Amino acid sequence: MTLQSVPFRLGIHPINWVGEDVLEHGDFYTYEDVMGDIQALGFKGTEISRKFPEDKEELKKALDRYGLQLTTQWKSVFFSDPKRHEEELKAYRAHVELLKEFGCKVISTAEIGGSILNQDPTRGVDETYVQRLDDEGWKYLVEGLNKAGEIAKENGMDLVYHHHAGTVVEQPEEIDRLMEMTDKNVVSLLYDTGHGYYGGNDPVQLLQKYIDRVKYVHLKDVRQNVLEQARKEHYSIRKCIRSGMFTVPGDGVLDFEPVFKILIENNYSGWALIEGEQDPIEHNPYEYAKKSKEFIIETIEKVKADSITKN
Repeated sequence: MTLQSVPFRLGIHPINWVGEDVLEHGDFYTYEDVMGDIQALGFKGTEISRKFPEDKEELKKALDRYGLQLTTQWKSVFFSDPKRHEEELKAYRAHVELLKEFGCKVISTAEIGGSILNQDPTRGVDETYVQRLDDEGWKYLVEGLNKAGEIAKENGMDLVYHHHAGTVVEQPEEIDRLMEMTDKNVVSLLYDTGHGYYGGNDPVQLLQKYIDRVKYVHLKDVRQNVLEQARKEHYSIRKCIRSGMFTVPGDGVLDFEPVFKILIENNYSGWALIEGEQDPIEHNPYEYAKKSKEFIIETIEKVKADSITKN
């Protein structure tokens, strides 16, 4: 079985090489290093890295040079603050129009009001506190997301909400509330195995519950011993990442076989990107990506074989 025979579109995130929340991770890499490795590994789909060219024409040339397709780019929003809606929706429309030029079909979206992720990671302080939303905050978040989702739909795209560690939507009840309150016609879900598990969700149950709204996937694994230490000592999400809590599929505690089974049985055909998000000096991103790719292909092969045997 090869990458091309995987029933959904398997790509890889540049965050395996260059950290986005922990800026010292992989800061020495150039975009040529990252794109070259992704191409050598045989992947076609990837997201935007902070090391990629900022000029859109230069970015298009670079992607073409390495035979890569842009899948999406994270978009932070502050919809929980009604005073910011106008400026936020204007910025969202601009982001949608940019990604549309690259052929993206989804916009990875996350509310970061109340989160340490909206604070400067270079400021020397790493807080653990996340200010949870009250009923009014939820009302405005949902209102903003529905409007942003309509903008995405107008452009033939989908808003996929990224439940994310260290934000106001990470725990089971928060994901449930988001899914219940938002318009299912304009707000979909970015399902993330690692962030889901960190937030206290059972990744399999989470996927099974919302598979009808999942239109983008991040495949991330977790080192259980680091997670337990992080909970015991109340690590911030940045300290969790620095401590190596996340890794690539096949290198942690998560069971991906039922995850792939659900995706296959429900004919999921969108992108699923491998994410490791760990120190590339300690964990060589090319080697980890190569092993994870092999693990995913082998696991999917087993799921398919088991399905044939049962039928």
